[in-house]
Amino acid sequence: MSTRLPYAAWAPLAAAHEHRVDELTAAHRQRRRGGRAHPVEDFLFTYYSHRPSRLRRWHPGVGVALEDAGDRASWPLHRQVDGAAEVDLPQFLAKRGSTVRFISSLLSATEGRAPALGCFGLHEWAMVYRSGDIRHEDWPLRLGSAGTDEVVERHTVRCSHYDAFRFFTEDARPRNTVQPTRERQVALEQPGCLHAGMDLYKWAYKLTPAIPSDLVLECFELARDVRVLDMEASPYDLSELGYQPVRIETPEGKAEYVRRQKEFAARGQELRRRLIAVCDDLLSPPPSPTGQAMH
Repeated sequence: MSTRLPYAAWAPLAAAHEHRVDELTAAHRQRRRGGRAHPVEDFLFTYYSHRPSRLRRWHPGVGVALEDAGDRASWPLHRQVDGAAEVDLPQFLAKRGSTVRFISSLLSATEGRAPALGCFGLHEWAMVYRSGDIRHEDWPLRLGSAGTDEVVERHTVRCSHYDAFRFFTEDARPRNTVQPTRERQVALEQPGCLHAGMDLYKWAYKLTPAIPSDLVLECFELARDVRVLDMEASPYDLSELGYQPVRIETPEGKAEYVRRQKEFAARGQELRRRLIAVCDDLLSPPPSPTGQAMH
């Protein structure tokens, strides 16, 4: 049985969500119209596939039917029940059930591990190690190419995240203590990893529209904050944009990195648990007419 919300109850929630997303994406949308790019703030819309217009669309999640919802019932993965619009859970699971199960297994495995700290963001350094092909070519390396290579060579690179590792240069890959693959993703991801924290946004929007949009937006905001540290600790000089470097080649920079990494890991674990709970609810069998679980 769905909870029914009258228009007067849900419309302000939708409007508040749209306003918050508009605030968070305004600069990106303006740059896009002008054909400009930002190496920090635009990442979430170039690396990830969820457009601002999709993020802006408010959903209450499964089990909530919206009265006077206009054409919402015709939206993908929705249906109309007694004049109200709601997510069509059977259709959603038919199309995305395998995705929900993968997300659940990945996040549950990651949540159960202790955060591994002290990678110091060297994945960004390994992406330009001994290479003339710089990913953010409009921004200088603050230590130059030789200095950047030296930092990599003086440290142990221990990146466990495949989607970061796959961008390492050929010379950098053998220096990594593990060799992540897509097939080992569930076995390797851990909650201290900045990229695993950012990816919570990806897993959240892949559960849309079956997930409340406020949870998706919280994951987006975490990803935005994590991306700042990701690039402040990178080899690039972004001071022109107002970002002060976290100099991970120094003891002071390492300490700052680990402190902020711990904070992000804690935020990520709380969101990870909430996403796992959503997956559990989606995959739970419906109650039988007698109130007993179906088998």
